[in-house]
Amino acid sequence: MRPTILLTPLLLTPALAGPALYGICQAGCASVVMACYGAAGFTWGATLGASAPATVLACNAAFGTCSAACAAAVLAPTL
Repeated sequence: MRPTILLTPLLLTPALAGPALYGICQAGCASVVMACYGAAGFTWGATLGASAPATVLACNAAFGTCSAACAAAVLAPTL
């Protein structure tokens, strides 16, 4: 038998991306929410509480959705 035939199944095992992918994904989410806040004229991290305008609430909702997608992506196996 040729060695390449024996090694091919070993190279096709699924892998989990792990913490590195999660960190990269969260960094992407943070940069997008920073741009969203900047476009709305606000600073990300400044607490507005109940008086937050709709644009800030939309940025927060988008950030939550992005963060949830990161959590789902880190658990999905890749080939």
